[in-house]
Amino acid sequence: MNRAIRIAGLTVLLLLHVSCSGHNQAIPAKEQRAVTPKDPLDYVNPFIGTGGKGKTFPGATAPHGMVQLSPDNGRGGWDWIAGYFYPDNIIAGFSHTHLSGTGAGDLYDISFMPLIRPFKREQTEGGPPQGTIVSHFSHEQEQASPGFYQVYLEDYGIEVALTASTRSGLQRYRYPTDAQTGVVRLDLGYSRNWDKTVKTYMELRDSRTITGYRYSSGWAPEQRVYFASRLSKPITKWQFERDGELLSAEKAQGVILALEMDFALVDNQELLVHTALSSVSMDNALANLKDEGDDIAFETLHQATRQAWRQELGKIRVEASADNLTQFYTAMYHASLAPRIFSDVDGRYKGPDGSIQQSTGAPRYEFFSLWDTFRALHPWKTLIDTKRTREMMDSLMAHYKVAGRLPVWIFQGNETDMMMGYHSVPVLVDAYLKGLTDIPGQAILQAALHSAQQQDFGIGSYQRLGYVPYEERSWNVSLTLEYAFDDYAIAKLAAALGETEIEQRFLTRAQHYRRHFDPASGFMRARDASGQFREPFDPDAYHPEDYCEANAWQYSFFVPHDVPGMMAMMGGPKAFAAKLDEMFARTQNLAEFPEWISGAIGQYVHGNEPSHHVPYLYHYAGQGHKTQALVRRIMDELYSTAPDGLAGNEDAGQMSAWYLFSALGFYPLNPVSGEYVLGSPEVESATLYLENGKLFTIKALNQSPKHVYVQAVHLNGKPLEGFILKHQDILAGGELVFTLSEQL
Repeated sequence: MNRAIRIAGLTVLLLLHVSCSGHNQAIPAKEQRAVTPKDPLDYVNPFIGTGGKGKTFPGATAPHGMVQLSPDNGRGGWDWIAGYFYPDNIIAGFSHTHLSGTGAGDLYDISFMPLIRPFKREQTEGGPPQGTIVSHFSHEQEQASPGFYQVYLEDYGIEVALTASTRSGLQRYRYPTDAQTGVVRLDLGYSRNWDKTVKTYMELRDSRTITGYRYSSGWAPEQRVYFASRLSKPITKWQFERDGELLSAEKAQGVILALEMDFALVDNQELLVHTALSSVSMDNALANLKDEGDDIAFETLHQATRQAWRQELGKIRVEASADNLTQFYTAMYHASLAPRIFSDVDGRYKGPDGSIQQSTGAPRYEFFSLWDTFRALHPWKTLIDTKRTREMMDSLMAHYKVAGRLPVWIFQGNETDMMMGYHSVPVLVDAYLKGLTDIPGQAILQAALHSAQQQDFGIGSYQRLGYVPYEERSWNVSLTLEYAFDDYAIAKLAAALGETEIEQRFLTRAQHYRRHFDPASGFMRARDASGQFREPFDPDAYHPEDYCEANAWQYSFFVPHDVPGMMAMMGGPKAFAAKLDEMFARTQNLAEFPEWISGAIGQYVHGNEPSHHVPYLYHYAGQGHKTQALVRRIMDELYSTAPDGLAGNEDAGQMSAWYLFSALGFYPLNPVSGEYVLGSPEVESATLYLENGKLFTIKALNQSPKHVYVQAVHLNGKPLEGFILKHQDILAGGELVFTLSEQL
């Protein structure tokens, strides 16, 4: 029995009906009446984030799937990082790999386009000189839902539907009834984004089977995507196009390479194209295709993937307004797109050194956007996705064993060294302390020490001076602050292992954040190797030479591991709260900032990760009511159900994970503490179906958009003292009840 059919047989936690309806551009007006969903899939809108700053894709994929089969507009540039930008009105192809909400762009691998002659071409940004083959489309004739995408290509009268399983994508083309011949163009070579095509190959194995590969280099320096495609009709005529030259052959190799195929439509206007991927070989791609049903029916695969999504989203049952349900379940959907499976059905995958590696017992995962996701996405998975958390920790350590260094930002079997920090460490430590990995603690500690004691990335100076001097590296303030947090995680692990000397040494290093604090200005500032602060200084200005994608306001509060120490350093609770007040009230001119600085409330920027914990800091100054009002304001103003409904890049699930935690009423301010800081829930109720078999229920009494203040919190019928909820309290099962009010 193939894997797709096996998925269809999985039991789910809830008894839910099957619905094939999808979302299109019509966004319902806000509805405040609480709704109990019959099927969470009805409340997922994959178009959220495809406009504005979100950089998400709307196409078909399975939970944590290797394949992301989605439309591309055929343009290059920032807005098209994910291939598709909602304001656009053309489609140039449907490719099998896409990034979800990143600030950098590669991929669009293995792109198919169904056509009828003559072809329509348009000049597009980054396209070929002769123009890009495209079709116009309208959002009125487009829909998407988990595991499904459909659109009508106006210039050719072709209806395209997409679905996907873990390692394959299935396309269905329905040509016009009067068409005698259908054409499909398979394009491997032309790159419109960051990665440059290096080498391509295609061959016709038989009249219905094509295999090949695309090698490219970009953000990820050595990308290898092998593919195998199975067609429901035989090819009647074909022609390769290589670097502008037309070839009649059964195989071709080049750089800019495409294959044009004709199909007879006399008996049937429908054509299916089923494509599997691999990082290992064309034969492995064929094996992946066979495992997922190379000739499987479209609806069979579609419903199997819907069932997989239904099980994924059924881990939490939420009651809320229709608007908030859509936000919540779409956030769960986005948070289940990364990390993604990278190993083949036989367990093999391309390792970080280019060799072929073998996973055993669990799949290998890639696409770890750790600078973003250590903050909330990975803590979210430790709560509702414990089995995959174990598997993902194995993947991080498998990378270390081959590459000799824990991952920073890994993608397509490559270390990109994107962003900063050694944030594999807090992710591994958090999982270890929560009992979610079988990796020996000493093995994790040795890997963490390797990252913390290297000399690269300013870490050598950080060890000698206690900070990274500005003459050595850009982002120096951010580097020191994030290294200090990672060092705290090492100290926590060492304490759990009884390694007292290491614990004390890294607790000392975790205090290095103090080296950047300037008492005169009240901000974290860059300093040179002699200790002098950089002049001149403007906390409102964007200083990429000192702060990573932020300014002094946004990074000066990044001490999640020692909030009491930071607060005392800034003058105590009253002064600390006043500083936070000023941050949220002080005007910011976003026109002077790069576009990835977005979603502002004063100097607070929700569209970028360094600020995400800041609204929860008020609790430590005894002003928790300000946290409650702020988190509800952020959820109301900076998240919506529109295509531009994300205030910043989705960043592989971090933006959504912030919403998920906050909507439930708590957030992991310190993501290795095993604790959550309370906020103000947006849902009316939620039941978490934990993997240990327990149920944890959250209720918000008197819920309404105006009732943002928390009058009382009860855990299992008893008042919860303070503002901290422990991870173990949730795992034990029970009930958390918030009583909300419009008044303080």
